[in-house]
Amino acid sequence: MSVPAYSDIAKPTGDLLSRDFYAAAAANLEIKTKAPNGVAFTVKGKQPVQNGAISGTLETKYADKASGLTLTQGWTSANVLETKVELSEALVPGLKGELATSFRPSLGTKTAKLGLYFRQPAIHCRGFFDLLSGPSFVGDAVVGHDGFLAGAELGYDVVDGRVTKYSAALGYAVPLYSAAINADSNLSVFSASYFHKVNPSVDAGAKATWDSKSTAQGVKMEVAAKYALDSDSFTKAKINNNGLANFSYSQVLRPGVRLGLGLAVDTQRLSEAAHKVGFSLTFEA
Repeated sequence: MSVPAYSDIAKPTGDLLSRDFYAAAAANLEIKTKAPNGVAFTVKGKQPVQNGAISGTLETKYADKASGLTLTQGWTSANVLETKVELSEALVPGLKGELATSFRPSLGTKTAKLGLYFRQPAIHCRGFFDLLSGPSFVGDAVVGHDGFLAGAELGYDVVDGRVTKYSAALGYAVPLYSAAINADSNLSVFSASYFHKVNPSVDAGAKATWDSKSTAQGVKMEVAAKYALDSDSFTKAKINNNGLANFSYSQVLRPGVRLGLGLAVDTQRLSEAAHKVGFSLTFEA
């Protein structure tokens, strides 16, 4: 079986509940192209709210498959320069190294993080080192056998010599359905998620979350479904226990061009201006 990373144990449900709901922002634009020499360019623009400021990112990515080296350079509208260097199959099979840096010239602030990934058929381990802040370390590991998954995460402050966070998760995944139980935020926030591929056209999922330290009582719940109308279009819907409903529709207008439309409705405030609409346009060549 393919063992996922710790953060991906509940990924099928997470993607169903969070991705492709276009009302989360007023407008999204994404353009992807690739030059003949293999360099990929990605331009992203986002307007979080109506008449709000637009944030954007220009990213270039070059991958040398022969050496396993990947170089990604980004520049954001906030004038932040981001660079990532990745090396796959470094030293031993299954090991990947990654160095991600950022620099903001106007403030002189910078970050540098080193990531190490090790993956084999029954295990997936990751380690992240914040080289300039702390330094600190966050690591996680997942083991799997016959569909069963078990993982743990640990954060450690090198300077203070103390554990900063810890989490654990259990899961079960097969091609048609998956389930996971997570205990996050130092085992104080518990969640249970379920994903089911009902048939080739229909996906369904749900998630329940309980924060043992929150003053608000009760369990937060979300349910979602996705229906593929055909190979070029789909629709999604979700609702939570607070009555917030989201609907979306995605359609390929022509090869390489996809349009997404979204609507968010507060069902407990139908007569008020508490609803949102949004759209997304993606070009890929």
